Amino acid sequence: MNTRYLKYLLLSATLATPALASATGDNSTRRERNFIVEGNKLYHDERYTDAEVAYRKALEIDAMNEIAQFNLAATLLRQGTATGENEKQASQILGKLATDAEDVAIAEKAFYNLGNIAFNAQDYAKSIELYKNALRRNPDNDKARENLRLAQKRLQDQQDQNQDQNKDQQNQDKNQDKDQNKDQNKDQNQDQNKDQQQQQQSQDQKQQPQQQRQSGISKENAEKILKAMENEENATRQRVNAERNKNGAPARRQVTNPW
Repeated sequence: MNTRYLKYLLLSATLATPALASATGDNSTRRERNFIVEGNKLYHDERYTDAEVAYRKALEIDAMNEIAQFNLAATLLRQGTATGENEKQASQILGKLATDAEDVAIAEKAFYNLGNIAFNAQDYAKSIELYKNALRRNPDNDKARENLRLAQKRLQDQQDQNQDQNKDQQNQDKNQDKDQNKDQNKDQNQDQNKDQQQQQQSQDQKQQPQQQRQSGISKENAEKILKAMENEENATRQRVNAERNKNGAPARRQVTNPW
């Protein structure tokens, strides 16, 4: 089978028919079997809701009828529900039949259908064990053997895929670590460069006043010095003139206007 979804088995009304004990038993068993036959016909016509009603009527006559139980479970699986309630109920019925059915053939087919349920849910490991249980009860069940091989292949593919995903995740984590280390190194280099720039600026600021002092006198100071030199020169000239006048230097004649 190449499709993922596996179909479920249905049992005929003639399988494992119980022995008739009395006339009353004959009548009830006949009605019970008629409901099963009717349910099977409705099932094959894909009228699963009506088939469910027929199987439940058979179970009202004999709640222990294993064929009616089995076919009811198959019908519930066919209907399905968004909540999964039908599948849950069907699994419970089949699980009980797989372990408690008096008829080995019904137990075998219950394990088979349970295997299909697990397979369709992609629980391949569980389906493998269920198919093996079906084959233990009937080694000639070719469908169970075929589904077993398919489930084993799907499980191997699933495991390989998980390994690939784990490797991809590990590689992704390594790349992230590398990127983080690169970013950290980049940040550290930027911090070091920033510290060096700050240190250089601090040194430049300290050296700047010294360079200004070493480079000479500012224009303002030069003007002050020149002014002081001029004042000193004028003062010296005045002292010299005063000394001359004191030592008898000829007085300057006063010039008068002519008459």
